[in-house]
Amino acid sequence: MSKLYVDEIQPKTTGNTSITGVTNAPAFEAQVTSNQTISDNTTTKVTFDNEIFDSDSKYDHSTNYRFTPTVAGKYFVYASIGVSAQADAQLQNMYAIIRKNGDTDNIKATHFNFAGNNARYATGYVSGVITLDSDDYVEAFVQCADSSGSAIVQQGNYTTFGAYKLIGV
Repeated sequence: MSKLYVDEIQPKTTGNTSITGVTNAPAFEAQVTSNQTISDNTTTKVTFDNEIFDSDSKYDHSTNYRFTPTVAGKYFVYASIGVSAQADAQLQNMYAIIRKNGDTDNIKATHFNFAGNNARYATGYVSGVITLDSDDYVEAFVQCADSSGSAIVQQGNYTTFGAYKLIGV
């Protein structure tokens, strides 16, 4: 059996900053508390109005529905957006979108086209690493084509939005 003898243990450092006690904050996750009706084939901000957690009170869950971390860095940002048509076989396509600073050029997006085999329900997942400065923000959007004219964003666990700061990158 080997033995290890030490006089002192020092925390590992990255550059001049100790990583002892470092967390992935700021971080948040939010959900939609009631179904949100959206206009047909129109990009619409999802109203994530219920905070599951918000480590540093950086997510606005009542007005702008956006995350403004105020701490520069790289963030893993994700959204899961569940949508439903009004009836079977009416959902033609959907986009799940994450935007930075309201930029209409999508920062991250996914697209589903049901190619004539229309659906009733779909969930779009979108995620990625986004570099944010102290005054940047991110938001989640959805766009659907529904032959009935008005799909809904589903409430609860079907629809979540979150982000957390990456450490060491």
